Amino acid sequence: MTADRRNCTPGFATRAIHHGYDPMSAHGALTAPVYMTSTYAFESAEAGGAMFRGERAGYIYGRTRNPTQALLEDRLAVLEGGAAALALASGMGAISALLWALLEAGDEVVIDETLYGNTFALFTKGLTKFGVKVRLADFTDPAALAFGPNTRLVYFETPANPNLRVIDLAAVAAAARKVGATSVVDNTFASPALQRPIEHGIDVVVHSMTKFLGGHGDLLAGAIIGPKDIVEQVRGHGLRYLTGATIAPLTAFLVLRGLKTLELRMERHSASAMAIARFLEGHPRVRWVAYPWLDSFAGRAIARRQMSAGGGLVSFELDGGVAAGMRFMNALRLVTRAVSLGDAETLVQHPASMTHAQYTPEERADHGISDGLVRLSVGLETVADVLDDIEQALAATGSTN
Repeated sequence: MTADRRNCTPGFATRAIHHGYDPMSAHGALTAPVYMTSTYAFESAEAGGAMFRGERAGYIYGRTRNPTQALLEDRLAVLEGGAAALALASGMGAISALLWALLEAGDEVVIDETLYGNTFALFTKGLTKFGVKVRLADFTDPAALAFGPNTRLVYFETPANPNLRVIDLAAVAAAARKVGATSVVDNTFASPALQRPIEHGIDVVVHSMTKFLGGHGDLLAGAIIGPKDIVEQVRGHGLRYLTGATIAPLTAFLVLRGLKTLELRMERHSASAMAIARFLEGHPRVRWVAYPWLDSFAGRAIARRQMSAGGGLVSFELDGGVAAGMRFMNALRLVTRAVSLGDAETLVQHPASMTHAQYTPEERADHGISDGLVRLSVGLETVADVLDDIEQALAATGSTN
């Protein structure tokens, strides 16, 4: 070491491994305990009443908080740069709990036109039944965004699922702030290892922790990170009274395990994805490739400004469209045909017929989700093996020209 770092803030990986837990607080156990309990004893009737009134800190019932969950939330908040966090049972549970807590009939929400299919359905088919107006916009052009007097929340993803389009976090945050709307971004594709939206002015970050944060394809979990007042409002209303999307203590433990290797995994995911994107871009049977770190990517300048690497997702389309894409997927031997992402295994799926089937064909066409698009979640295998599998699958696909 050439400089005295004793007063420096611990690095990302150090915080992901150590923050919020002292082994000596639990009999020296190096790994934090899993508190498998649904309810908690009160030292006195008065103490229990004070906890219910919010006058005293403590644990009451497992639906709202658990010590293992509390450690996970503390660690998530410090990694994303938020004041507080709430861990929930799934990514969709996190989004729905947030919306139920913050919105009411007569409010307007403005969403980006390209979202994960179930999120899109929740906004356009779910919220609208309860008197919330939902309006779609193209968030890649923040200068053209128009928010009304009843706009309470703006919501988007970057990179977006499934075509990886990148949106300027600071510009959207500033536009939302002008009308007093809460800005919310889904940071699942990048993770806080590569992108921290709160540092760019975003109010609230949501995650499907099922993906990169968990990292091993063995759990379902979601998270909300943001100002303490919003997080506690969601905990008290969206979670306690409305959704009940409670994360299990063992699941919280598994996410904590995943966070310990998040930075290393994201470096490997990104490096392998870049190699695969470059290979695909140069292949004669590939029509186009979307990856934030490619020079040809339309949002590359924005991605470089707000991300530290390109992430583990690559989207592309083959000459021959849907038929060629299906032949390619069926010819793969190592790469697994499955939805989800962020696992150690490389996964491939067809958004138009799978994760984004909730969009109508017209909506997909309008919002940049072509029927021939293939989405690849690049795993942690030896990248040469994945490239070999992709190359042989492309050869088996054959020319359709």
